[in-house]
Amino acid sequence: MDTNSETGYHPLPQPAEIPQRDKEDAMGAYLMMFAALGAGLPLPIINLIAAVIYYFVNKKASRFVRFHTHQALISQIPTTLMNAVAVFWGFRIAISDEWDFTNIYKGYLVAVLIANLLYFIFGIIGAVKAHGGKMYYLLLFGKISYHSVFKIRTDEASETDQQKNLPPKF
Repeated sequence: MDTNSETGYHPLPQPAEIPQRDKEDAMGAYLMMFAALGAGLPLPIINLIAAVIYYFVNKKASRFVRFHTHQALISQIPTTLMNAVAVFWGFRIAISDEWDFTNIYKGYLVAVLIANLLYFIFGIIGAVKAHGGKMYYLLLFGKISYHSVFKIRTDEASETDQQKNLPPKF
């Protein structure tokens, strides 16, 4: 295990060290934002479900892939929640007797549109950077993912000091 005990974090992989397969897997994490479009459904929860499945499928992958899948997953949560609220709020208005789209709802839709546009732009940038083998840190989410994936945990450090297979004690 290659660790840097001075900083408490595993070293970051360099682009030349990362296999092409890992680059493609990391890029795929950001492309989960198109899962609902691929399924042909306008439901915002489909993207989050696809991102969660992709995250757990790649749980044993390299730290590079885990970082990008973690960042893509947690950055998708706010936009998914905002989209879900917009869909259910709009549905509630549609089934009521009055089609009263208030200014609050219209303002919320503008905020959701801006959030989705930003998520789309930064997701595409993240996918391109990941495919190039580069680390890309989204505001707030990048720091959380970095600490989650690259921080040396005490159980990881102690594993290198101890034998893993010990004879049974009688």
